Amino acid sequence: MKKALLLLASTFAVAALPQMAAAQTAAAPAPVAETSPLSFNVSVTTDYRYRGISQSRLKPAIQGGVDYAFSNGFYIGAWASSIKWIKDAGGGADVEVDVYGGYKGALSSALTYDVGVLTYQYPGHDLSVSPNTTEIYAALTYGPATLKYSHSVTNLFGFSDSKNSGYLDLSAALDVGGGFMVVPHVGYQKVRNNSAADYTDVSLGVSKEVYSGLTVSLTGYANDTKGSTYVASGGKYLGRKGVALAAKYVF
Repeated sequence: MKKALLLLASTFAVAALPQMAAAQTAAAPAPVAETSPLSFNVSVTTDYRYRGISQSRLKPAIQGGVDYAFSNGFYIGAWASSIKWIKDAGGGADVEVDVYGGYKGALSSALTYDVGVLTYQYPGHDLSVSPNTTEIYAALTYGPATLKYSHSVTNLFGFSDSKNSGYLDLSAALDVGGGFMVVPHVGYQKVRNNSAADYTDVSLGVSKEVYSGLTVSLTGYANDTKGSTYVASGGKYLGRKGVALAAKYVF
């Protein structure tokens, strides 16, 4: 879920030199980059995939968010994206809005943790079973690898009687040099009382910051979803193998 905004802060000191007949101005040290707790992000993608499933009917999506990181380890944020799957299900929402908050800390110099709560909201969805979902999550990061578990405390994305569903995933962020990052991922979605919707997904992404704050990424996706659970109106299979190109700017 987020990135920091770098600000250039310049300070100047003016000193009077009593030994000289005329005063002289002395400059302070060079500006020092500071990290702001508030950051914003905007992005575009050729296909909005979440846990391996297309949320935008294999079409492009526009996205954006805001994050605030407190100095004591707590953080809050919000993020939104255009979507199509609610309308495919007969509803009216064309936007997903996520609101989250949590705490990050360290167990040792090499092992960190992240715990929090995340709610996915679909304003104006008009579906008989609400797709609005709230999850609590916990993650451990060791070096480049992160293991995370998300647990729904409501029904999961409109599946009936699916409270207490879970998603377990393992991912890594590998710096391969030249400014390139490689991100492998594997996850397993368990939908309680809806076994036909259970699946495993994998992805592999490559990204590079091409300009300060601007990152371009290419990610390939695959999963073993089955049946008609993840088929959109018009017969489009939302779990099909695919590749998405994205650009994200953080400021």
